[in-house]
Amino acid sequence: MQKQNRPIIKRVKKSGGHAHHGGAWKVAYADFVTAMMAFFLLMWLLNATTEKQRKGLADFFNPTIPINRVSGGGTDMFGGDSVFSEDRMAQSGAGASQIVPTEAQRARGEVGRGDMGMEDEKKALDDLLQARGGESMTMERALRHVVTRVTDEGLVIEVFDLPDTALFEGDTAVPRAVLRDVARVLADVLALTTNRVAVAGHVRNYPLTLIDNPVWPLSADRAQTMRRLLGDMGLEAARITRVAGHADRRPVTQNPMAIRNNRVEVILLRRDR
Repeated sequence: MQKQNRPIIKRVKKSGGHAHHGGAWKVAYADFVTAMMAFFLLMWLLNATTEKQRKGLADFFNPTIPINRVSGGGTDMFGGDSVFSEDRMAQSGAGASQIVPTEAQRARGEVGRGDMGMEDEKKALDDLLQARGGESMTMERALRHVVTRVTDEGLVIEVFDLPDTALFEGDTAVPRAVLRDVARVLADVLALTTNRVAVAGHVRNYPLTLIDNPVWPLSADRAQTMRRLLGDMGLEAARITRVAGHADRRPVTQNPMAIRNNRVEVILLRRDR
C-alpha cells in the first residue's frame, strides 16, 4: 500500500506592533527646540537692550562696519583689528580714525585759537573745569552741575539741577549764585575759541492737571537768562546765534518729571553748522 504524503501547514504569527521608524524624529525635535530657544533668546535680547546697544549688535554683524558711525567691534583679541585696520577705517571729522591713531593716520595741521576740534575742545574744557574745581569748595560744588559731551551739532555743555541744589529760584528764571559761578567759568572757556554758540533751555515735565503749564515759557526764559549771564561774564554777544526753549520735549531720564531734566545747554557749534 502506497504511503500518502501528509500536507505540511505553516502558520505565520503576525506581530501587532508598528514598524520601526528609526531616530530621525529625534533630530527634527532637537532642531525645533534649538530654533525655539534662539527665538526666545532674540525676544529677550530685544527687550533687555537699548536702541544704541541694538545698533552696536547690528553693526557687529554688518560687513560694512568700517564706514558705520557706531561700531559693534571691540579692541581686544576678537575685535577684528589688524595692522591694516587704520587703512580700512573711515576717517573722523578730526582727520584721524582712532583716538590714538598711527603716525600715518594722525590728524594734521596746526591747532590754534578758534581751530580746535570738538574732542580737543572737550578735553580743554574738562581740564579747565577740573582746575577751577580745585580753587575752592564753592567752585567745586558748582561744577558738580556740569557735564560735557560731543554730538553732531558740536560740544554740548550741560548745566543741570541737582536734587539738593537748583540752578534757579523755584519755578522761575531767576538765577541762583551757583549758576552765576558756572557761567563765569564757561565764559572763560568759550573765549578760547571763535565758534558760534547756541543756548537751549529744558525743564522737567509737570503734572497734566495744571491749568497753565509753564514748560514752554519757563524753558525759553531760562535759556535767555543763561545768554545774559554769559554776556555779563564777557562772552561776545555776536557769537550767540540761537536761543531756544525746548520745554519738556527732550528728557534725559526715563522719568520725565525728574529734577535732572531741568537743565540749560550751552552748545559750541561746529563750523559747518
